[in-house]
Amino acid sequence: MDPMRLVVDALTTTTYVAGPILVAALIAGIAVGLAQAVVQVNEASLSFLVKLAVVAMVLVGLGATSANHLVGYARRCFSGIERVVH
Repeated sequence: MDPMRLVVDALTTTTYVAGPILVAALIAGIAVGLAQAVVQVNEASLSFLVKLAVVAMVLVGLGATSANHLVGYARRCFSGIERVVH
Protein backbone atom coordinates (compact mmCIF):
# COMPACT_ATOMS: atom_id res chain seq x y z
CA MET A 1 0.00 0.00 0.00
CA ASP A 2 1.52 3.29 -1.02
CA PRO A 3 1.50 6.37 1.22
CA MET A 4 -0.88 8.27 -1.06
CA ARG A 5 -3.47 5.50 -0.73
CA LEU A 6 -3.15 5.72 3.07
CA VAL A 7 -3.83 9.46 2.94
CA VAL A 8 -6.88 8.96 0.72
CA ASP A 9 -8.16 6.21 3.04
CA ALA A 10 -7.57 8.48 6.06
CA LEU A 11 -9.58 11.30 4.52
CA THR A 12 -12.36 8.94 3.45
CA THR A 13 -12.55 7.37 6.91
CA THR A 14 -12.53 10.77 8.59
CA THR A 15 -15.34 11.97 6.35
CA TYR A 16 -17.37 8.84 7.01
CA VAL A 17 -16.92 9.03 10.79
CA ALA A 18 -17.23 12.81 11.31
CA GLY A 19 -19.64 13.63 8.48
CA PRO A 20 -22.90 12.43 10.05
CA ILE A 21 -22.04 14.09 13.36
CA LEU A 22 -21.26 17.43 11.73
CA VAL A 23 -24.34 17.34 9.50
CA ALA A 24 -26.60 16.51 12.46
CA ALA A 25 -25.09 19.34 14.54
CA LEU A 26 -25.48 21.73 11.61
CA ILE A 27 -29.14 20.85 11.08
CA ALA A 28 -29.87 21.07 14.82
CA GLY A 29 -28.12 24.45 15.06
CA ILE A 30 -30.05 25.87 12.13
CA ALA A 31 -33.37 24.54 13.46
CA VAL A 32 -32.76 25.94 16.94
CA GLY A 33 -31.58 29.25 15.49
CA LEU A 34 -34.74 29.56 13.41
CA ALA A 35 -36.91 28.65 16.39
CA GLN A 36 -35.14 31.21 18.57
CA ALA A 37 -35.58 33.86 15.89
CA VAL A 38 -39.30 33.12 15.59
CA VAL A 39 -40.00 33.28 19.33
CA GLN A 40 -37.34 35.98 19.90
CA VAL A 41 -35.44 34.06 22.55
CA ASN A 42 -31.69 34.70 22.62
CA GLU A 43 -30.30 31.96 24.85
CA ALA A 44 -26.94 30.43 23.86
CA SER A 45 -27.17 27.47 26.24
CA LEU A 46 -30.39 26.27 24.60
CA SER A 47 -28.66 25.87 21.24
CA PHE A 48 -25.69 24.15 22.86
CA LEU A 49 -27.82 21.65 24.78
CA VAL A 50 -29.88 20.72 21.73
CA LYS A 51 -26.75 20.21 19.60
CA LEU A 52 -25.15 18.20 22.40
CA ALA A 53 -28.20 15.93 22.62
CA VAL A 54 -28.35 15.46 18.84
CA VAL A 55 -24.65 14.64 18.62
CA ALA A 56 -25.00 12.16 21.49
CA MET A 57 -27.90 10.43 19.71
CA VAL A 58 -25.92 10.22 16.47
CA LEU A 59 -22.94 8.78 18.33
CA VAL A 60 -25.13 6.16 19.98
CA GLY A 61 -26.79 5.30 16.69
CA LEU A 62 -23.70 5.21 14.49
CA GLY A 63 -21.00 4.50 17.06
CA ALA A 64 -20.54 0.83 16.22
CA THR A 65 -20.40 1.46 12.47
CA SER A 66 -17.93 4.29 12.90
CA ALA A 67 -15.77 2.17 15.18
CA ASN A 68 -15.76 -0.63 12.61
CA HIS A 69 -14.53 1.79 9.95
CA LEU A 70 -11.82 3.13 12.25
CA VAL A 71 -10.67 -0.39 13.16
CA GLY A 72 -10.62 -1.39 9.49
CA TYR A 73 -8.48 1.62 8.62
CA ALA A 74 -6.10 0.91 11.51
CA ARG A 75 -5.73 -2.71 10.38
CA ARG A 76 -4.98 -1.62 6.81
CA CYS A 77 -2.40 0.85 8.08
CA PHE A 78 -0.64 -1.61 10.35
CA SER A 79 -0.73 -4.48 7.86
CA GLY A 80 0.86 -2.36 5.14
CA ILE A 81 3.37 -0.44 7.24
CA GLU A 82 6.37 -2.52 6.16
CA ARG A 83 5.70 -1.62 2.52
CA VAL A 84 5.43 2.09 3.34
CA VAL A 85 8.60 2.23 5.44
CA HIS A 86 10.83 0.50 2.88
